[in-house]
Amino acid sequence: MASSKKSKPKKPAKRIGIALSGGLDSVVLLDALCKAYPRDTLVALHIHHGLQRQADEWLIFCEQLAKRYNIGFDFRLLHLQDQVGNIEARARTGRYEALLDLCETHDLNHLLLAHHQNDQAETVLLQLLRGAGPSGLSGMGAHKELRSASGKRIELWRPLLEQSRTELETYAKQHRLQWVEDPSNQKTIYRRNALRKTVLPALATIQPGAIANLARSAQLLAQTQTLLERLAHEDAKPLIKNDAMQIAPLLALKLKDLAAANNVLRYWLKQHQLAMPSLERLQGWWQDLEGLGHDAQLQWAHDGRTIRAWRGLLHIDLKPPKEKVTRGEWTFSPIPKNSKQAGLPWDWYQQALDSKAIEIRPREGGERFKVKANTPSKTLKNLYQEAGIPPWQRQIPLLFINNELIAVEGLGVSASHLVHQGKRVWPEWS
Repeated sequence: MASSKKSKPKKPAKRIGIALSGGLDSVVLLDALCKAYPRDTLVALHIHHGLQRQADEWLIFCEQLAKRYNIGFDFRLLHLQDQVGNIEARARTGRYEALLDLCETHDLNHLLLAHHQNDQAETVLLQLLRGAGPSGLSGMGAHKELRSASGKRIELWRPLLEQSRTELETYAKQHRLQWVEDPSNQKTIYRRNALRKTVLPALATIQPGAIANLARSAQLLAQTQTLLERLAHEDAKPLIKNDAMQIAPLLALKLKDLAAANNVLRYWLKQHQLAMPSLERLQGWWQDLEGLGHDAQLQWAHDGRTIRAWRGLLHIDLKPPKEKVTRGEWTFSPIPKNSKQAGLPWDWYQQALDSKAIEIRPREGGERFKVKANTPSKTLKNLYQEAGIPPWQRQIPLLFINNELIAVEGLGVSASHLVHQGKRVWPEWS
């Protein structure tokens, strides 16, 4: 008698998000993916920038297109009208953040973008004009791992990087696809459009295959950048301490090998997802560090963040103090009965809560705090220094109960009221 085998349950299919602007490239990508993958695994994601009068029409077009293909659809609205500075860069940053948020909302594992060979060539030329190094000239990678705001891992893919716009147009015509045209693409006041309309056609006349060659150079430079990062990783090992850069050995490396020191600094910034500094900015940083006294402090503003020198270390503050203060709060978490963790007595906390005796106050100076039992209290300044907490992390509001300082972020909870038995709570800044 033949034996029957139980079939193994199928693994859930990977869910894929498609960035859909409504333009030629994204419509071609959408059509190709719908032919290759089950429709229930695909979700079209549209970003409404609000920068064009036709933006509402594009949203409707994309939604109807997704409905026609019988796949999921969602969108996000960006508010960029009141932004100042480089609107293109801000729109690009906002678009990626919104796409990652959509991926998280729909539990998508992969995000596919429709950048093609011409986009890659334009990117390389733009980076050349900016005087970029191998990292910038590497252009856009075909694959990259990203993290959403909550830490969800999302794989980003650009499957059309090997295809030219001409090839995409041919595909679209063969399959009778429809798409929308962004009129701003005709405005040569934008550098990318100027390159697209004037420079690239001229280069193609001078050198046939110029666009493909530029894209190929990006691939080669990407390999070079990989080797540079591998070298920087080894050089940085003795220099980085708890994500901070040790200044003295960094300066010693700079005296020995400036190129290696620059490579390490760029690597360190990239590890924190910060933009690469210009050569002029790097030179200014070196001058600042060489003139820095032993106990002196300095700070640089870079890519929306602050880099500070303190106690011989360079620190990157990814969440500025003002943001920490305005966005956080003190909360009280119940401690499990079987836990050995100390906490504040529940009855005492509840009584203070009912009498509105719990207060959040900014630091004013001179406050004293007792961290350990059977020890005298000390000033917050001394405790911060002993704990090695940088000055810019000392502005989080303090927790007072019945006019007594009870908890300080980074230092702990006052030992005066801690108990190890009974119902209790633990305060923390979140």
